[in-house]
Amino acid sequence: MTVRPFLPYRDRRLHMPAEPVAAITETVRMIWDDMIDTMERMPGVGLAAPQIGIMMRLAVVDASTRRGEAVRMANPEVLHESVQLRSHEEASPNLPGVSAMIERPRAVTVRFLNDAGEIEERDFVGLWATSVQHQIDHLDGRLYVDRLSSLRRKMLVARSAKLAR
Repeated sequence: MTVRPFLPYRDRRLHMPAEPVAAITETVRMIWDDMIDTMERMPGVGLAAPQIGIMMRLAVVDASTRRGEAVRMANPEVLHESVQLRSHEEASPNLPGVSAMIERPRAVTVRFLNDAGEIEERDFVGLWATSVQHQIDHLDGRLYVDRLSSLRRKMLVARSAKLAR
């Protein structure tokens, strides 16, 4: 397994939708393994393949307290979301050094291909739900800052760039 480097915010691939995964192959499983290693190194609670330059609809999420419980998802899609919202401070290794409070549905039901290649529907609540939605945004070519006003987004992008210098 390998820890992969993150794309910088300005990389156009982060702002494009990823391609659907046709089948779960050994290559996909190896990418998931690398993604989990990379997520653990951050440390973070989720990672989408485009964040590391792989333009496939693959994501991993592990919001457990023990770790080692990562859910591997291909082609995840939200089927249902709660009306109740939850605020959480979100960040991204693609835009280091900054974060923002984002409101998202507190619970979601998601359909995805699991690591056995089977279609699975699973309910996620709290931090798990926030992370899954955050990863799906990445797969759709959006980052958490795209949910902010254009002024706030510009400020965070500029601050991150300044910190990187």
